[in-house]
Amino acid sequence: MNPKRVAIFLVAGLFVYLSLYTWNLRSGHLTRLSTYSGLDSVGMVLRPGKWLGGKGESFIDRYVDLVGLKQENEALQADVKRLRLENMTLRERAEATARVEKMLGFPEPPEWKREGARVVAQRVGPTAILETILVDRGKLSGAVEDTPVLSTEGVVGRIYRAGFSVATVLLLTDPASRIAVVGRDNRAAGVVYGMGAGENLVVKYVGFKSTIDPNETLVTSGMDGVYPKGLPVARVTAVKREEGTLFMDVQAEPLVDIQHLEEVLLLKRAAQPEDSRALWE
Repeated sequence: MNPKRVAIFLVAGLFVYLSLYTWNLRSGHLTRLSTYSGLDSVGMVLRPGKWLGGKGESFIDRYVDLVGLKQENEALQADVKRLRLENMTLRERAEATARVEKMLGFPEPPEWKREGARVVAQRVGPTAILETILVDRGKLSGAVEDTPVLSTEGVVGRIYRAGFSVATVLLLTDPASRIAVVGRDNRAAGVVYGMGAGENLVVKYVGFKSTIDPNETLVTSGMDGVYPKGLPVARVTAVKREEGTLFMDVQAEPLVDIQHLEEVLLLKRAAQPEDSRALWE
C-alpha cells in the first residue's frame, strides 16, 4: 500500500476521533449511549442465566416434592400391609375363638368327659403310611390308646399311639379303622370300614332285610367298646341290594372335613365315685 495513503487515513481517522471526542465532551450523547448499550448487554447475558436458574430451582423443588411423596407413599403402603396383617390375625383369632366356643358347647356323653386338643401335624413318623393326625395331648394329660377323638361335626377317629405329650390319631378313613354304628332313623346296625383318603366309607354287615336310606346319619352303637353310644359318624351315600346275599352294599361319607381340622375333642371316661365302684365289687 502507498505510504501516503496510509498517512492520509491515519490523519483522517485521528481527525474524526478528535471531532467525536470534542462533540461528546460538549453533548455527552456517546457516553449515555455506551451506558445504555452496556446495561442492555449485561441484561442479555444475565437474563438467560436467570431463566435457567429459575428452571433449576423449580426442578429441584419438584424433585424434592416427588421424593417426599415417594417416601410418604412407601410409609402408607407399609401401614396398609401392617393393618392387613393385623386384620388377618384378628380374623384368625375370631375364627379360632368361635371354634373353641362351639367345642365347649358340645354335650358330654354320660360317664365321659371331654378335653380339647390341637392338631399339630398330619401323617408323620412311623405311622405316616396310615391315615393319621398328631395332636398335642398325650399320656401326661390322660390321653391313652383307643381314646375316642371327635369334632363338633362327628367322629374323627381314635388314638392309635400315645406319647407323653403328643398322640397319633388313627382316622376313621384309614383301612384299619372299624366303628360299630346304627342308623339314626331306622336303627339298622353295621360296621363302618375306612377305605383310605378320598374314598367313601364302606358299611358292612347291614342285614339284607334291614331298612337304611340314603342321606341317613350313622351314629356309634357303642358295641365296639371304644366309642360311647350316639356319636355321629357318617352319612349314607348309596344303598345297593342284591338277591342271594345276606348283607346290603352300603357306602357312606364322613361328616368331618378331616383335611381342615385344627382342633379336636378327646373323650375320656369319667372316674366313677368310690361308693359307685363299691357296688360293683
